[in-house]
Amino acid sequence: MKAEIIAVGTELLLGQIVNTNAQYLSRKLATLGIDVYFQTVVGDNPSRIKQAIEIARERADLLVFTGGLGPTQDDLTKDVLAAYLNRGLSIHQPSMDTIEQMFSSRGIHMVESNRRQALMIDGSSPIENEAGLAVGNGLTEDGTHYLLLPGPPREMKPMMEGPASDWLRSVLGSEEPLYSRLLMFAGIGESSLEAKLIDLIEAQSDPTIAPYAKEGEIAIRVSTKAPNETEATVKLDRTVEAIKQRVGEFLFAQEEITLEERVVQLLRSSRRKLSTAESISGGLLAELITGIPGSSGEYSGGVVTYTNEMKHKLLGIPMAQLQGEGAPGAISESTAVMMAERVRQIGDSDFGVSLTGVAGPAQAEGQPVGLVYYAVAQRGKPTAVFTGHFSGTRAIIRIRAVKAALYQLWLKLKEE
Repeated sequence: MKAEIIAVGTELLLGQIVNTNAQYLSRKLATLGIDVYFQTVVGDNPSRIKQAIEIARERADLLVFTGGLGPTQDDLTKDVLAAYLNRGLSIHQPSMDTIEQMFSSRGIHMVESNRRQALMIDGSSPIENEAGLAVGNGLTEDGTHYLLLPGPPREMKPMMEGPASDWLRSVLGSEEPLYSRLLMFAGIGESSLEAKLIDLIEAQSDPTIAPYAKEGEIAIRVSTKAPNETEATVKLDRTVEAIKQRVGEFLFAQEEITLEERVVQLLRSSRRKLSTAESISGGLLAELITGIPGSSGEYSGGVVTYTNEMKHKLLGIPMAQLQGEGAPGAISESTAVMMAERVRQIGDSDFGVSLTGVAGPAQAEGQPVGLVYYAVAQRGKPTAVFTGHFSGTRAIIRIRAVKAALYQLWLKLKEE
């Protein structure tokens, strides 16, 4: 079955909200064995919604709508689709009862427009909405399936996890579900990773191999369709093992987590703690770590020593090291080592990680933009220092540097 997701809402086109529904729905539909080939965003305009329906019908078996089911006059999805299919709209009484009860219990007068949320296209099946008021619709005509869901994710997702998926399974017939494995990599560039796997990618048929990257990390999704999990596991294991033989040294997780999440997991399981000292990254490393719930048990704290004065005052690095004729300077391997070792000692941590370098847009201390030194100090072991040459904007250089430092910390933790 081929699907198209149609998100309805002018606010999406204006960039006032991000269309996270499409990402969620694509993943969810894939688990049901439904391939999403197209995603469309259309404003609250009847003629353009109709045009989107006409185009989608020519290229998809399933049209999944989100948005436009609310009480206002610009919530038009049901109205336009009903007119397009020459069907009427009728009140779904159980939904109407829920709406009336909600207003009554809160002592609020219900305006007539709220009745629109209980409307259903004639001949459709109700998709119950326990998190909101707008009832969803599922219907089939001339071999094309239509699924209408509300726009707010807090309503749409529970519906999709329950009644909407049940309705889809009822129309799927013998479609096989899609099974996937996600492999997460770091410490290697996207092009280098692809070069090591290019013959596998070019020869892929079943399972399929789909790499995609974000700054500092790469994910590979291996997918197959099978009648049951046992048969899928056999096929997936074979492909995953082939990938691991090529690039297993860079594989930090086989689930959808970030590198910093994996680092915190390993710190937790080994009962180790981390402290950080940042210059170029301005606290970005600390932000990533503390963004993980419960990381206070693994993170002692950190300092942002952006100037030489702060490196001296907070970390005790001699000014003779940082400036003056013949001094190594703040942007140097030896300063990165001192920063990591001092912050580890101050935090009484098992690991100390530091970053210093040039994010741009101009050179600093005569050093080029993108040059970064980062170090990992470990209790009872020699400190390791690394040199990175990163390209991109100021923001990209900073995130790439932080991910590179996390990768080296992950390698240390993995060895424990």
